[in-house]
Amino acid sequence: MDRNSIFGLVIIFLILIGYSIWMSPSEEELQQRKIKADSIARVHQDQLDSLRKSEAAKINSPDTVSGTPGQSISAVSDSTNAVSQVNSLLKEQFGVYAGSVTKENKYYILENELIKLKISAKGGSLVSAELKQYKTFDSLPVYLFKSDTAVLGFNFFVNNRSLNTTQLSFQPYWKDKSLQGKDSLYVSGNDSIEFSMRLYPDAADSGFVTGKFIEFHYVIHGNEYMSGLDIRLHNMNDILAANANYINLDWNMNLRQQEMSLENEKLVSTIYYKYLSDDVDYLSERKDEEKQLNTKVKWISFKQQFFTSTLIARESFSSAEIQTWSEGKGERYLKSMSAVITLPFDPMQTTTSIPMSLYFGPNKFKTYRAYGLDQEKQIPIGWSFFLMAWINRYAVIPVFDFLSTFNLNYGIIILILTILLKIVLFPIAYKTYMSSAKMRVLKPEIDEIGSKFPKKEDAMKKQQATMDLYKRAGINPMAGCIPLLLQMPILIAMFRFFPASIELRQQSFLWAHDLSSYDSILNLPFTIPFYGDHVSLFTLLMTISTIIYTKMSNDMMASGTQQLPGMKTVMYLMPIMFLGFFNSYASGLSYYYLLANLFTFAQMYAFRKLVNEDKIHLQIQENKKKPVKKSGFQKRLEDMAKKQGYNPKR
Repeated sequence: MDRNSIFGLVIIFLILIGYSIWMSPSEEELQQRKIKADSIARVHQDQLDSLRKSEAAKINSPDTVSGTPGQSISAVSDSTNAVSQVNSLLKEQFGVYAGSVTKENKYYILENELIKLKISAKGGSLVSAELKQYKTFDSLPVYLFKSDTAVLGFNFFVNNRSLNTTQLSFQPYWKDKSLQGKDSLYVSGNDSIEFSMRLYPDAADSGFVTGKFIEFHYVIHGNEYMSGLDIRLHNMNDILAANANYINLDWNMNLRQQEMSLENEKLVSTIYYKYLSDDVDYLSERKDEEKQLNTKVKWISFKQQFFTSTLIARESFSSAEIQTWSEGKGERYLKSMSAVITLPFDPMQTTTSIPMSLYFGPNKFKTYRAYGLDQEKQIPIGWSFFLMAWINRYAVIPVFDFLSTFNLNYGIIILILTILLKIVLFPIAYKTYMSSAKMRVLKPEIDEIGSKFPKKEDAMKKQQATMDLYKRAGINPMAGCIPLLLQMPILIAMFRFFPASIELRQQSFLWAHDLSSYDSILNLPFTIPFYGDHVSLFTLLMTISTIIYTKMSNDMMASGTQQLPGMKTVMYLMPIMFLGFFNSYASGLSYYYLLANLFTFAQMYAFRKLVNEDKIHLQIQENKKKPVKKSGFQKRLEDMAKKQGYNPKR
C-alpha cells in the first residue's frame, strides 16, 4: 500500500470520527429524549389500563353476555389487537422488562417503634419515611419525604436500552415464609425483619424468570433509626451490558417543612457528605449548589434543621454528584436535593451484593456518636473553631444530657446550666471587676495627665505618661480585656448550641411554646424591615437587659468613653441590632442571654458591696512607692517618646 492510499484511509477515518461526534446528541437532547420516553411510558400505561378496564366492563356487561356471538367476538378481537399493539410498543422500549411496566402499583409498610417506612411496588423503593415520635410545628406527623413516586432507583443498560428501576414494577419477596403475603410488617425490641422487592425479566409464557432478578433487600431492626439496604443482582450476566463495570444510583428528595420558621429551616438545610479518608463537608446552605465528588465517599446526607436522611456505604461509594436547589413548590415544600452515586459492579459475577444502610432520624448528638460515623458533625456546634466545639462537646452537652435525666422542664435546665456557667466564670468576672475598680480609682490622675497634654501632637507623651502611671500603680490596663476575651468562646458556643439542640424542640416554658423557635406574643399585620412580623418577648427582654448592662458598664469605666466617644454610641446600637437578629431565632437562646445578664447584674451589685475601693486606692499608693522594673515594652515606648523630645524623668 503506497503513501497516498494510507493518507486517504486516515482522512476517511478522521471524517468518520468527526461525523459521529457531530451527530451525537447533546446533554439537552438526551434529557429531552428521556422526558419523551417517560411520557410515552405513561401514555402506554394509561392506554393499557384503560383497555383493561374497558375489556372488563364489556365482559361483565349484559350486552356481552346476551348479545349475538358475532358482536362479542368482534369486540374482543378489537380489544386484543389494541392490547397487542400497546404490548409491542412496550416491548420495543423496555425489552425484557416490558411486562413489569404494566403491573398495578401497591404499597408495603415496614415499621418499628421509631420509624414507619413505605415501599412502592413501582420502583421497589421507599416513597415515604415517617418519624413516629415527633410532630411538626402544627402537630402533623413528621415525614422526611412523602411522594407517590420512587425516590431511589438506579440506571442500567439492557440490550442497548437505558432503563431506570423507577419505571418498573417490582415483586415482593419475604425471606421469612411465615410473613409471606403480608403487606405491613412490624418489629420491636431486639428483633429484626427482612423484606425484599425483586425485579424479574419477562418469560416467554407471559410470566417471569424468577431465577434472575434485581433486588432491593431491606432489613429493619426494632427500636433503631438505622435500617439496612442491599442492592443485589442475581444471574444478570446475560441481561446487563457485558462492558458495564458500574451502575448509577439516583437518589432524589423533596424535603418538607417541619419547623415554624421556614426561612430559618432553609438556612440550615443542605447536603452533608463524608469522604472515606477525610473529614465531613457540606454544600452551601444559602444558595443552590452542585458538586462533583471524585473520590471515595462514605456517606451522603440530606440534612434538615433537626432531622436527616442518610445513605451510608458499607465500604464506600466510588464517586457522586450532589446538588441542592429551591423551586418554591407546594405549601410545605422546603428544598430539593439529589445525588447520583456511582456503585462498583462486576458483570462477570453470578451474584453481586452492594450493602448499604439508611438512617432516617433526628440530629441527636448522642445517637450519632453511637454509630461512630462522624454524623454528629452535621450538628452545627462550632466544628470550624475547635475551642467552641470542645466547649459544647465536652462540657455543655454532657451537663445538658445529665440534667435532662431528671425530667425537669427545659426552661429550668437552661436556668441551672446558666448558674453553673456563671460559677465557672466567677473568677474571670471578679478579675474583670477589680480591673475596672482600679481604673476608676486612677481616673483623677489620668484626667490630670490629659490636662497636661491637651494637644494632639502630644499624644505620644500622654500615652507614655499614662503607661508610666499604670506601671508605678501596679495595674495592667489589659487585665479587664483578657477575661472578656476568655468568655467570648463560651458565649459563641451557646449561640451555636441552643438553635441546634433538638432537645429544646417543641419544649414549652412560660409563654414560649417551642424553645427551639421564636416565642411570638404578638403577630403584626405588617412586616418591619430587619425585624419581622411578630414580637418575641424573650428577645425584647434580652435587649432591654443588654442596654441596662451597657449603661452600667459605661458608668463603671474609668476613661475609655472619653478617649473613644464614638464607641459609646456603638455599644448602645449593638443591642438594637440584636433585637432584629434574634427576633426570629430560638427563644431558648434569648432566654439564656437574658438569664446571663440578670446574673451579671447580681454579681456586679455584690462586687460593689463587697469591694472597698478606698483600700484599692491605698494599695495603689503603696505600689507607687516601690521601685519599678521597666519591661521591654515600656522601654521601647520611652525610647520612642525620647526621639520626639519627651523625657519622663524631667
